[in-house]
Amino acid sequence: MEGGIGEVDHLAGERATALFDVDRMKVAWAGSRHAVDVADRMARLVASDPVFRKDNRTMLPRTELFKDTLKKAAHAWKRIVELRLTEEEANLLRLYVDQPGYVDLHWGMFVPAIKGQGTEEQQKKWLPLGLQGLETTATFDPKTDEFVIHSPTLTSSKWWPGGLGKASTHAVVYARLITEGKDYGIHGFIVQLRSLEDHNPLPGVTLGDIGGKFGSGAYNSMDNGVLRFDHVRIPRDQMLMRLSQVTKEGKYVHSDVPKQLLYGTMVYVRQAIVADASKALSRAVCIAVRFVGEWLKWLYTDVTHKLEAKDFSTLQEAHACTAGLKAVTTSVTSDAIEECRKLCGGHGYLNSSGLPELFAVYVPACTYEGDNVVLLLQVARFLMKTVSQLASGKQPVGTTAYMGNIQYLLQCTCGVTTAEDWLNPAAIKEVFEARALRMAVNCAQNISKAPSQEEGFYELSPDLLEVAAAHIQMIIVTKFIEKLEQDIPGEGVKAQLRNLCNVYALHLLHKHLGDFLATGCITAKQGALANQQLGMLYALVRPNAVALVDAFNYTDHYLGSGLGRYDGDVYPALYEEAWKDPLNRTVVPDGYHDLPPPAAQAAAQPLVQALIDFLL
Repeated sequence: MEGGIGEVDHLAGERATALFDVDRMKVAWAGSRHAVDVADRMARLVASDPVFRKDNRTMLPRTELFKDTLKKAAHAWKRIVELRLTEEEANLLRLYVDQPGYVDLHWGMFVPAIKGQGTEEQQKKWLPLGLQGLETTATFDPKTDEFVIHSPTLTSSKWWPGGLGKASTHAVVYARLITEGKDYGIHGFIVQLRSLEDHNPLPGVTLGDIGGKFGSGAYNSMDNGVLRFDHVRIPRDQMLMRLSQVTKEGKYVHSDVPKQLLYGTMVYVRQAIVADASKALSRAVCIAVRFVGEWLKWLYTDVTHKLEAKDFSTLQEAHACTAGLKAVTTSVTSDAIEECRKLCGGHGYLNSSGLPELFAVYVPACTYEGDNVVLLLQVARFLMKTVSQLASGKQPVGTTAYMGNIQYLLQCTCGVTTAEDWLNPAAIKEVFEARALRMAVNCAQNISKAPSQEEGFYELSPDLLEVAAAHIQMIIVTKFIEKLEQDIPGEGVKAQLRNLCNVYALHLLHKHLGDFLATGCITAKQGALANQQLGMLYALVRPNAVALVDAFNYTDHYLGSGLGRYDGDVYPALYEEAWKDPLNRTVVPDGYHDLPPPAAQAAAQPLVQALIDFLL
């Protein structure tokens, strides 16, 4: 997508072997020609703006890095206003700036929280301001018509929220609402943290940054913070009251909306994290995730519309689906980034490769918005409930609909007799559904034998994690297959995507072969045939690899990698980057003249040699 240095395409030979229309693949990847054009325009806008330079990011001290982040955030907003960018364009511009910052949580969490839970009046008042989300406790005082926000212990301190440490002026605080001596559970409140005049914390508010984090650059541009409240008072009307409210007299007015809806922001964020996984890693698994992304956004929109109509029938399934997809895709992506780093040899360990920072920026996704292990256990609990309801004749819906076919899936046998049979999408879909269902049923039966359900769930937690992962993997494989049933224009595009789908599915089968064998979904011979076919698929994908990566349409600026340059001119790029390191600003390093002079070093040499001899 870009040239530079020698202006020679060192990968032209690789691109010439492609068996598909790269431009059409870009459309398939992005979803539409419009999406390709808008993304390309925003990427080039960022790459051409010197304020958004990122090549020096890993070399900046943290204080300078944070100042740089503030500068870029302000400049991004300035460009959005000046150019009158649409919401789609603005989101892409922020994406290609590619620097974690305090505004990420504003757009990704606060705004969805206000839109989802605030009244129309609250949306008009608060959405124009810069806020973000937290959590603590709140008690209503009817004498003053105020809520008292308080952090009673050290362990009630808020730790980690991005943008909190130095930048945010307001927060959406999720607190346990207490009125008339009764705890009504978690509700949202809008709380001002800092003065709008001098930016100092308001009385009763203790704020600070939690310190440096893993990696150079990376997430150190984000001011993750710590927060404590000491009896901070806010007006009653700063409670988000779309779902429930408290009267002036302190009466809690119940809503018929399920409590789980309060976590709607997390559902939104998790589906966004799933879609963003593909941005972090350009390989087959991310393509699979990307194709799921379009369906997942539809799922969130569909659920939102149903909730507005007070139809809560799919809420639990949507939560389980997004939680599981978030856990699986972020874990796979983090592991795969590290695999890519190792594939690049020693150069992959250099900051100039872009891979260490990419890993350091992305790996927190395994923890934020729900620890992956905890989320998978939530999915498993939902699956156990679904299995238990099958006996009563209740039909599962959405991503669990396949469980309604329980009698067939428990008894079916795989019909694969040749390696080529594994290219049949129906065969792949069936074995993944059978594996997921049989593992879930086995766990449910084992839990029923325990002294109590909770004790059984605790003892079988390792198995339940595997059950949840199998279910989510089935969803991804199935949605990829369904996508390929649609019309995908462009010479060779659909064929390449089918190859990648088969690679992904058979790689999972190979990786989890023990599960497929233990549940009787396939035989050992069929497993061997799957491995044989997987090897042949790798050979088909290899000549198209560079062209497939081209279809991601990433600029060199966005990749930020000397190794990932479009023109493949790697070594001059690494050489240039090396001289930008602050250590190379002087020929003689600072501190050298503080060392003993050469004569003293020579006098000390016998002592050094004696120490070496002793150690050996």
